[in-house]
Amino acid sequence: MSEQQLPVVVIGAGPIGLAAAAHLVDRGLEPLVLEAGPSAGAAVREWSHVRLFSTWAEVVDPAAEKLLAPMGWVKPDGATYPSGGDWASRYLQPLADVLGDKVRFGARVTGVSRVGRDRVVDAEREQQLFTVHVVNADGTEQRLTARAVIDASGTWSTPSPAGGDGLPALGEKAAAEHISYRVPDFKDPAVRARYAGKRTAVVGSGASAFTALAYLADLAKEAPGTHAVWILRRGIGGSTFGGGESDQLPARGALGLRAKAAVDDGYASAVTGFRTQAVERDAEQLVLVGEDGRRLDPIDEAIVLTGFRPDTSVLAELRLNLDERLEAPVELAPLIDPNVHSCGTVYPHGAKELAHPEQDVYVVGMKSYGRAPTFLAMTGYEQVRSITAALAGDQDAAERVELTLPESGVCGGAGLFDEPESAEESGGGCCATPAVVQLGVGAPITSGGC
Repeated sequence: MSEQQLPVVVIGAGPIGLAAAAHLVDRGLEPLVLEAGPSAGAAVREWSHVRLFSTWAEVVDPAAEKLLAPMGWVKPDGATYPSGGDWASRYLQPLADVLGDKVRFGARVTGVSRVGRDRVVDAEREQQLFTVHVVNADGTEQRLTARAVIDASGTWSTPSPAGGDGLPALGEKAAAEHISYRVPDFKDPAVRARYAGKRTAVVGSGASAFTALAYLADLAKEAPGTHAVWILRRGIGGSTFGGGESDQLPARGALGLRAKAAVDDGYASAVTGFRTQAVERDAEQLVLVGEDGRRLDPIDEAIVLTGFRPDTSVLAELRLNLDERLEAPVELAPLIDPNVHSCGTVYPHGAKELAHPEQDVYVVGMKSYGRAPTFLAMTGYEQVRSITAALAGDQDAAERVELTLPESGVCGGAGLFDEPESAEESGGGCCATPAVVQLGVGAPITSGGC
């Protein structure tokens, strides 16, 4: 088989991985999508109860729609907001079905390298194809050969801990049965029973934290004694609750307003400047201890939503050039760095910014952002459009920008993204001094919601 006949291996059958496959097909290239889970959007299905703050019009890739339309697929109303479950069942799975045997489920990638070359060897490196090591659902191992590799495996499996130093707090692992690192499904009666009438700490300041606060506030209206303790590593400023009505994604702005309303209405109390050092037992409850020595009142449960981080271990034998802070490609990192990222949007980017010293290897989607919080699905679609153009030799298309991103309406960008992967709070980068928010006045929910 010639190099041109070999597939481009795409790791992950989520929104961006399947979009990459659709663009490869559109370019006349052969994709092979390897998905560890049993179905398309396996990670998305785990947050099926959470509603996106982008509309259907913004989360369907154009190349994917081009493949789906001849099969009788009807695009959902573009002005409505899908849940994760809707996204997976009404778009991702049909797309995988259309791609057919170009998508393989139950195939976990365990490593990628150059054929016969570990990361140390220079000799004739660029002339070697890629070898992709796979373990199938039945335990059998395979070695696949690829002309290029696109890693769209996401970050869902590697949530960040409660510890303020990026490591698990003392006692955090021992208290695991009382800690969730995902937004719970409060429609589930068992989940509601777990949190009803309880004090729950919500650690984090991104979209996921807003969602949890809103859910707990709704539960408190039905179950007296339910209360959220919102733990923030920084103070409360003008951008804490997002852009509100100034956000060009209305549902994203409304989500922040719902979180603010939870605090204003007394269903949640905010603890600011608190970096968790330890999680201690107090009979059947937990006590959070801060680095400054503060000990909070006992809680019953904790929902830790401090972000996710990329696991690049399967690419360990390849030569990647990642930013030392964000673990994002070095050319992309300055565009998304929450330490310095200012007002407005993240500039659309593609093959150039996502390239590595190892030619024809790309990390895309949420994983490409490393630990940065500002990812949107439409950003990932633009990434793979550009990358597939580059792989097809169309440099003009690869360098062309075909996306305009919506303004967030805030300075900085912490927590503003589609998938419910709340980012660790950033500590600055605002283009103006944030105003102090006077809590106590309820904010109306104008539209949308998570």
